[in-house]
Order: sequence, then structure tokens, then C-alpha cells
Amino acid sequence: MKCKRLMAVLIVLVAVLPGAAFACDDNALSRSLERQMTLNRARYGIAGQALLVAHDGKVVFQGVDGEADVETHRRVASGDVFPAYSLAKLFTSTLIMQLVEKGQVDLNTPASAYLPGLPVTWRTIAVRDFLDHTSGVPEYFDNRNGAGAAADTVFAPDLADVFTSLADRPMQFAPGTDTRYTQTNYLVLAALLEARYRKPYPRIVETRILDRLGMRHTWLGPAGLPPRGVVTSYIGKEGRLQREQDLAWPTYAYGHAGLYLTLDDLGRFLRAMSSGELVGKTTLRRLWQPRTLSGGKRGWFAAGWEYGESDGYRQVGHDGGARVRVRIVFKDSLDDDVHVFAYLTNGSTRNVWSRVLVDSAMAAAPDQFPAEALSETLVAYALQTPAEGDVQAQARTIRANSVLDAADLERVVNSTGYAVRENLGVDAALRVFELNTVLFPASANVWDSLAEAHAAKGNMDKASTLREKARQLAAPAGDPPWR
Repeated sequence: MKCKRLMAVLIVLVAVLPGAAFACDDNALSRSLERQMTLNRARYGIAGQALLVAHDGKVVFQGVDGEADVETHRRVASGDVFPAYSLAKLFTSTLIMQLVEKGQVDLNTPASAYLPGLPVTWRTIAVRDFLDHTSGVPEYFDNRNGAGAAADTVFAPDLADVFTSLADRPMQFAPGTDTRYTQTNYLVLAALLEARYRKPYPRIVETRILDRLGMRHTWLGPAGLPPRGVVTSYIGKEGRLQREQDLAWPTYAYGHAGLYLTLDDLGRFLRAMSSGELVGKTTLRRLWQPRTLSGGKRGWFAAGWEYGESDGYRQVGHDGGARVRVRIVFKDSLDDDVHVFAYLTNGSTRNVWSRVLVDSAMAAAPDQFPAEALSETLVAYALQTPAEGDVQAQARTIRANSVLDAADLERVVNSTGYAVRENLGVDAALRVFELNTVLFPASANVWDSLAEAHAAKGNMDKASTLREKARQLAAPAGDPPWR
């Protein structure tokens, strides 16, 4: 599809972005992404942000926006260091995959075969289950303490004490039957790596990833951070940005937390991963596959990377503290048409989901990523006043122009409704859920989602009526209405 045609589609869909696909003029793409970053800052109250987009190994956009420190109003600079939080897990995953590739670790073998000293009840759990958060082991870190948690958190002095403290605690579920994102999993994997290489985990990362890629502006833990050029972290509280102190993680936690880096270094890592420089493409194609758990449930992760599928592409990635996210998007092959996205922020008043931000960047290429482009259109629609956008007219426009099949269209509208509800409020979300009932009036699910939104707003009578409608639509044909 030509660039002019892409822009026409965007205008018809009432999308915010006037830009074109990644295959089109780089300047047009850059202008689109710059506008999107400005729009995201205004929508979600983002303090400062940095975005990198690459296609087939070439950086096609890299930009910064907003303030690194809202008190001094220092602007974000291209070389600023951001806390990356749980993106640290991707280093651990990469190092495990390297051992798998060499035949030195078997993902189906119990981790205890490589790491003595695990609690007795964990000794049959496979490496794969720790890697994919399907182990069921209990969490060692309580991250629900809220404001002031950084000052109040006390960690065990060493890893052996952590394992001892967890030894008698019950499992969350049987290994391989469910997914529960747990920091403990990556304590085990980092310790496994130390046992294999007989080196401290930070040194393993340095020699096998950082030095190899020339990532000279990446740190595990705050020690050694430059005195200037590190963004201030914020969290949204009652519609305002509140400064947030980073946790003083112990060194044994660096396999899952405590990562600081620049956007450029993060881009180097992601491009090296997608090109097969750190782990061969044959291994990546084997490990970056959807996983079916015992009982038929689908796992959330593939070799420690969040896994999904959309628009005919596979997606792997991860978030960090809900402020940052990375995503590699590819077809079945990693040989061409590979996209890399890295979106860093230092916090927002609305605590916006990081996946919403990456989706908005992908929307710059609606021909390649129609689901994300539609989601961005729906966010813009949700923020209009009712007089500005009639639901019937919007439904007709979407039906006429969407390339998604009915099931995908319903799913995208519904999931965007929930994203809008969490990031922009229930009033905006109601518009999206109502739109889905116009698009798919015979679907029980869309009426149930609308009922949930009304209940969240306190409209209990309305919610009850809508739930009854959903129940009747869900009833098998021929069943009496009272069943």
C-alpha cells in the first residue's frame, strides 16, 4: 500500500497519527512519532520519555521528550540513564538461552541438577518453569507496600537465607500448570548462572553481553552511576507526580531488578538479540514459541519473554516497572521484516501501562499493524466529547475500513476499552465498550464488558440490566431464559 493511501486510511479512521508506515519516508515517520510522544505526554501526564524504533537492524527513529526532573525542569537528553527495572530479566533469559544453545542446560531438566541447595519441594521443577514463571514457587519480595516501600523494605542478607525462608511456604500451584509472575524465579536462574560460570552474576552479564556489545552506559545496581544525566523516577498519586525512591536491591536480585541504562544501549541489546548475535536465530525460533501448559492453558512467556501474536506477527518483549517496555515483532522467520520498539519513561501521573505506549508507536505503521492503529484510533475517540463523535457513525467507519476479521476486531475494541478504563478513566472507557455493542450486538462478551464499566462507575441498576442481556445472549439456543 502506498504512503498516500496509508495516510488516507488514518484520516478516515479518525486516527491521531498522520504518519506513514516504516517502509515510507523516514522523515514522515519521525514527525509522526514525535507528535505521538507529545500526545502521549499530554494524555497520560508523562514526565519524560525516550523512544527507539528499528526495522531490520536499522534505527529508523530515536527521540526524547519531556522532563528528566520536573522540579528543576531539566529536559530529557538523548544520553540520559533510565531505571529499567525488570528488563533486567531479559539479560538472565539471554544467558540461559546461550547455555541451552551450547547444550549445557536442558530446559526440561530440574534446575536442581545445575544448582544444589534449592528447597526440597523445588528440586523437581524444570529450568523452563523458572524461566517462564510457571514454577509455582512463592514470592520472596512483597511489592505491595505502596509509598515509602523503598525506605521500609528489608532484604535477607544473602540468597541462602532467602531460600531458607521460603522452604516451608506452600507452592502457589503445581509446576507447569499456570503462570504467576514471580521475582523468585529469577533469583534461581541468576544463581544457576553463577554456579555454571563460577563468577558473580554481574560479571557474567558484563563479559557475555555488555562488553561484547559495547554497552558502556549500562549498570546493574546504582553503584557507578554518573552524578548527572540520570532521570528522576516518579509515580502518579492523586493526579500528580510524586518522586519515587528506587529500591536498594541486594546484588543477588540483579537477575531480575536494579538495571539502569540509556536508550542507545537498550537498542543495541535488542538489535543484537533480533539479529541472532547473542543467541542464534535457530535457537530463538525454537524458544520464542507459544507454550501450552498442562491442562491446556496457554503460558504468557516464551523463554522468559512475554509472548503474543497480532497482525500476523509474533511479538516478544517485557516491561519494567510498568514505566518502560521493549518489544521485538517478527514473522515466523527472523531474517527480515523484524521490528524493534523500546519505550522508556520516568513515570506518569496516570501510571500509564507501558504496553499502551508501545502500541501507540506501532500505530505509526497502520498497514503493518492494523490492530495497534485501531487501538490508537479508539483512544482518540474515547477522549472526544459525545457531540464530536457519534457512536453509530464511528461504527460504520470502522466496519468500512478495518482489515481485521470479526473476532480480532471485537477483541481489539474490547481490550482497548479495558486499557482506556485503567489509563484514562471509566467515562472514556464507556464510549469504547458502547461502540463494541454497536459493532457486535449479538456478542454476550461485549455487553458484559459494558456492564462491568457501568458497575465501576456505580451505575448498578444499569449494570444489572446489561449483565442480564449478556446472560441471555450466552444461553444456548433453545434454552429457557430462566436457566
